[in-house]
Order: sequence, then C-alpha cells, then structure tokens
Amino acid sequence: MSTLLPRLRSGIAGLDDILGGGFIEGASYIIQGQPGAGKTIFANQVAFSNILKDRKVLYVTLLAETHDRLFQSLSTFDFFDRARLGRDITYMSVFQTLRDDGLSAVVKLLRKETQRHNASLLIFDGLLNARDTSHSDLDVKTFVAEVQSQAAFVGCTVLFLTSARVKEESPEHTMVDGVIELHDELAGVRSVRRLQVKKSRGSAALGGFHQFEIAATGISVWPRLESMGSGVEDRVFHNTRIPSGIQGLDRLLGGGIPSGSVTLLFGPSGSGKTSFGINFLKQASEDEPALHFGFYETPARLFAKARAFDIDLEEKHTSGHLDFAWHPLTENILDKLAHDLLQRVTRNKVKRLFIDGLGGFERAAIYRARLVEFFAALTNQLRALGTTTVATWELRDIFGPTVAAPGPEISSVVDNLIMLRHVELESRLKRVMSVLKVRDGEFEPIIHEIAIGNQGVKVALPLQPVAGAATGIAQPLEQ
Repeated sequence: MSTLLPRLRSGIAGLDDILGGGFIEGASYIIQGQPGAGKTIFANQVAFSNILKDRKVLYVTLLAETHDRLFQSLSTFDFFDRARLGRDITYMSVFQTLRDDGLSAVVKLLRKETQRHNASLLIFDGLLNARDTSHSDLDVKTFVAEVQSQAAFVGCTVLFLTSARVKEESPEHTMVDGVIELHDELAGVRSVRRLQVKKSRGSAALGGFHQFEIAATGISVWPRLESMGSGVEDRVFHNTRIPSGIQGLDRLLGGGIPSGSVTLLFGPSGSGKTSFGINFLKQASEDEPALHFGFYETPARLFAKARAFDIDLEEKHTSGHLDFAWHPLTENILDKLAHDLLQRVTRNKVKRLFIDGLGGFERAAIYRARLVEFFAALTNQLRALGTTTVATWELRDIFGPTVAAPGPEISSVVDNLIMLRHVELESRLKRVMSVLKVRDGEFEPIIHEIAIGNQGVKVALPLQPVAGAATGIAQPLEQ
C-alpha cells in the first residue's frame, strides 16, 4: 500500500502535474540553470503562492546590496505583492556572515531565522557562492545536510538556487531530494525555454523536457502531452452515428460519423476542407456543443464564409452552442496548444470538434519526431472525453495522377480517413471526395464529385471518367 506524502503546491501552472502533486513538504530541492533561465522568477512565484495559503516564507540571498532592485523587477509580475514583504515573506542577505564567519555561521543564522519566522518554505539563492567559499566537497555536504536537517525538523521545504550547471555526481546532487533544471536555448531563430526534473526522490515525476514560458502572470509550464497520456480509457462506442451536416456524406459513411471517433479530412488548398468543417459545425446545439480550433481563419472570416452558405454560425456562437479558438501561426508552443484545446473541450463539454488544421500543431513543434506520439495522446484524450472530432491536413499537390496521404503512422492514429482533391475532366477542374477508411464500420469506397454552393457542401453522384481524359485518379493512392 503506497503512502501519499504531504505536498507543498508550487503555484506554477503545470509544474505540480510534472512533480506528481507538488514539492514534498520538508524535502529539499536544487533549482539550477544558466543566468536568465528564470530561477529567481521561479522561486519568488513559489514563495508568493505559498504565503496566500497562510504559510511563512524566508528568502535568503548572498547579495551584497539591498533587495530594492529585486523588488523592482518582481513588481512587473502579477503574483508580487509589496504589502506582504516583511510580514509573510522575509528577505535577508547572509553575504556578510558568509564572508566574515563562513558556512557554519550561515547555518546557525538560517536555523535561528527559520524558527523565529516560523517559515514553512526556505529559499536559499546563491548555492554557487556558498560552494566557492568551501574548502572541500565535505564542507558542501555538511552545509547542505545541516540546512536540510534543521529545516526538515520544523517541516520546512528548502529550495537551493544555483546559476551553475551542477554535475550529477556533485555533493549537492547526492544530498537533496530533487533537482529541477531550467534551460533557455535557441532552436533555429526561436528562443525555447524548457524544464527538466533530473531527480525526484520518493516521488514519481514526468521525465524529459517540458516547455515553459514567462509572462506577466509568471511562469507557466506545459507538460509534454504524451508523457501524461498513458492509461486513458476509451469510453466511446462507435456503433452510434451522428450526422455530418453534409448532404450525401452520411450515406457513404454507413449512417453518419461514428460517435466519439477522430476523422482526418485531407486534401490540397481549395479542395473544400474548411467548408466541410462549417457544415459539420452548423449541427451545434445545446445537446451537442461545438468548438472550432483553428490557425488560419479568424472567427469573423468564418462567419462571413458561413453566411455565403446561408449558415448562421454567429447565432450559434451567441447562443453559447459554438466556441472559437483561433491561434495565428506565429511562435506557438505545441503542448500549450494541446492543453488549451483539451481544457476548452472539457470545460464546455464539447461533442463536436473541428480542428483546422493539424499543420498548425506541426509548425509549433520544435522536435517534429515526437508528433506521432503527440497526436496519439491527443486523439486518445478526445476519444475518452466522448468528443467527435474532424481534423484537416493540407496536401501540397493540387491535382495529379497520384496523391500522397499523411504518413502511415499519423493515419493509423485516426479512425476515419476522407480524401478531397481536384481532378481535371474535359478541361474543367472538379472537386472530388473519397472515403478511404472507417474503423470497424462499412463505407462506400467510390469517388464522388462534391459541389460547394450557396447551400453549403453537397456530395453528388459518383464521378464518371471520360475516356481519354486526364482524370487524375487513374493511379492508386500512395501510402
């Protein structure tokens, strides 16, 4: 039978999920990273978050000057509250004590001040400086051990901050309960902030790198989606169908889109993917709340496009049956996009989801090799929430004798595949559609012409090729 250890919440969005619930009360942690990585913001955000829970915090530095410059920098963040200084959170410098009397005197001072302030969180900013004044590794071990023991005795959690990249075999690493490393590095022309839990004694933590950002609210960490996706139960029964909103399509799909499934709609630009999505979303209702999650079309442009089909998406939005999330293709964070999507789906109990398109996630990925695992985790979560999802994928080829579908690994994580494309018949360009896959269900595998007009999207009769014409469909689909 496992024991649940008491936790100290960090107040940093996403971090407690990575740490398995937060910092262990009475434990000690090293927070390390190069200058500018965000250690000071990290520590102060944790500090101010905990004084809101009636805890006392002691923040110790090795600064030779006053803390005025520190407070000036912190004042730009929402979590900072100058009125709590000296009352609930105490800042003190031990620079002179360390210089004149050494590490042992610092330990005595910390013991005295921790007890005097009844601190439940001790932050020591300057472990590198303390290490530089020591004569041996034994001195460092003794310093860390004595700070730990006196803090643990009163149930105080300790965060040691250091600017150096402490080696894993260093005495600091062997003594503390956890090590969190902050990175700020370049990926191409982008600056990427990442966090890694390198050690977590007595507690499971999500491994690997997790991106974070620093904004006016402070630090927010976005746990890697695939590291959180194991054990998700699929509660969906695909024997029920929901209407697609597209005239003629439900018959091809065997009665409609399987409820709770993920459908990938792929084709080149101009083939009608967004128009399909608009027709799918027009079915939004109180019983089936819907969400448009996109990267290319603003809500205003979607409203205008829908009006051309005599579809009033604006009324659906005003009534609360349809939500929009638009993320322009700038510097997005892949896992932030996924968490935003899942939070909206969960909060609004979304039953119809249209993602236009998956390429927006691909563009946000720093390491694209993880996209298969990422999409697998995302689609598993959506199925578990009982959401019927239609997503789009852009192909580069407008028309031609062959079409390259999305990679087989991406295609395998979705339930249904529908291809849109252009073909040339008798010197005219036509839009056509093919259902390639319906998982565990029957479908009609015949190429149909589609018509897009003022009544929306309509699946017409099967395409009849003309002898000798360049149909663009003579060759089998390339996988």
